[in-house]
Amino acid sequence: MSARLALNGGQPAIPATMSFQPWPPPLDASGEALVLEAIRQNNHSGGGPHVRLLEKEFAAWNGNRHAIATCYGGAALHLCIAGCDVGAGDEVITTALSWTTSATCILHHMAVPVFIDVTWPSMHLDPARIEAAITPRTKAILVVHYWGVSCDMDPIMAIARKHNLKVIEDACQAHGALYKGRKVGTIGDCGAFSFNQNKNLCGGEGGMFVTDDDEILARARPVMSFSDMRPADAGRDYHAYGLGYKYGHANLPAAFALAGLRRLDMTNAWAIENWQRLDALLAGTPHLVRSFSSAERPTNGYAYVLRADPAYARQRGVSLSGLTNGIAAALKAEGTPFSRARWLLPAHGVFQAKNAFGKGAPWAHYARPDIDYSLGQWPVAQDCIDTCLWGINLHRPPNRQAQIDALAGSIRKVFENLDQVPEA
Repeated sequence: MSARLALNGGQPAIPATMSFQPWPPPLDASGEALVLEAIRQNNHSGGGPHVRLLEKEFAAWNGNRHAIATCYGGAALHLCIAGCDVGAGDEVITTALSWTTSATCILHHMAVPVFIDVTWPSMHLDPARIEAAITPRTKAILVVHYWGVSCDMDPIMAIARKHNLKVIEDACQAHGALYKGRKVGTIGDCGAFSFNQNKNLCGGEGGMFVTDDDEILARARPVMSFSDMRPADAGRDYHAYGLGYKYGHANLPAAFALAGLRRLDMTNAWAIENWQRLDALLAGTPHLVRSFSSAERPTNGYAYVLRADPAYARQRGVSLSGLTNGIAAALKAEGTPFSRARWLLPAHGVFQAKNAFGKGAPWAHYARPDIDYSLGQWPVAQDCIDTCLWGINLHRPPNRQAQIDALAGSIRKVFENLDQVPEA
């Protein structure tokens, strides 16, 4: 392979004859039959037969007593907040590094996110920083099993039980991910999964709320429907103090998700095999921080995340973000379309302005006055943001060994010739 980068006129590492196959793999015959069955029956609402079947089979597959199918993963997270009795002015500790719904679900119930920094190796919430963030207003800890890998749950659960706090698991990217052999979504008090297009379990869109706690279930369920806006003789008289959001799932996408669930163990195993092959091929690549996985916290194959070693950028005298932009451009030129992952939650305008609902709500009305979102508080998360690159579908099924080998070759070529990559 030529050492001259394609960005500078060299031959691309990925030949024009090589193509990466999109996720998800096509439905098999049994999956197509499920979807057709859903179309041909006459109950298409949240009470449809495939919704109920999806809930039953997902609870059995993950090991939960209760499961409620929702219209998207963020709705399932909102049910978690409601189920844990989080309300106006309550504080929920969560990670500074995640997708936006990990924090906006807290705002939906007029509660206040308190962000803490992450650990560099895993990019997950740092358990060592939790206790310093706890106040008399803290009600829950919302952990995010980011990139398809579990958080370090033992110390988190110990802190939560010591302070009588609920633990919410955002497992939207982590279907089947394990912590010491135990599936995520079964460790905390409740959890949420997403069935969005790019998730390991693709239902086009949708989500699942899970819990083993009857009281949490009773508080969560009204939020997914019309809450207390029902007459007493309607069969759903919840007497809830709060609004319902019509979060129920529909029958047709539930059937699509059910088809994915029934082959999820197979597609996860395929994704993990590809992930592990890519990781092994990248071992020893200079200046590359490989994606995190460990024996106690193994990946479910969801994402392979590349990072440049910050020490290299500082030694060279370039900015982390500028170098990452350059690497993304170089990878694209080699035929490998990785992109930036830019999700530092407290940097979003809603937190910088402290104004989610107008007139400063919830902060101006309910929060303690010293809640602060100045960005210097999360330096590790910022370094992660400034270095993260991912190509969510490149290693996943239906891609096979040839694509993985070509992908690894293009990444190695760029990182072995990083001095040729301009800051952008």
